[in-house]
Amino acid sequence: MSDAFTTRVLTIDTGSAETVVDLTHACERFLREAAAGRDGLLNVFVPHATAGIAVLETGAGSDDDLLAALHTLLPADDRWQHRHGSPGHGRDHVLPALVPPHATLPVVGGSLELGTWQSVCLVDTNRDNPRRQVRLSFLG
Repeated sequence: MSDAFTTRVLTIDTGSAETVVDLTHACERFLREAAAGRDGLLNVFVPHATAGIAVLETGAGSDDDLLAALHTLLPADDRWQHRHGSPGHGRDHVLPALVPPHATLPVVGGSLELGTWQSVCLVDTNRDNPRRQVRLSFLG
């Protein structure tokens, strides 16, 4: 593509459990078309008030460790002033302060420049919203 800026929206089914979804392969597929061998930046953004984007290791337990840490920091109980939804849902609205709703990552020669064990992940603790959108934007 010759555009300096290209974007795509992914729809991700997260189900009804707290989850970490690896988006790395979807990001790489997007960049094969959007970056076309160029250098630039990939911005990953989730336009939801109760989800975030994290760069972390997956598959070795770190994704489960992140969810456990968030559960410790943000317990699903009745302490939250924001009270609609399932019990403890107010914590989901605090999540983006700890796991931001975006990440901007380097792209070199059309490839995502991640460390050996790094993955781009959607973090969703909101059991009330089983479907999320994630916007991928490449700026060359």
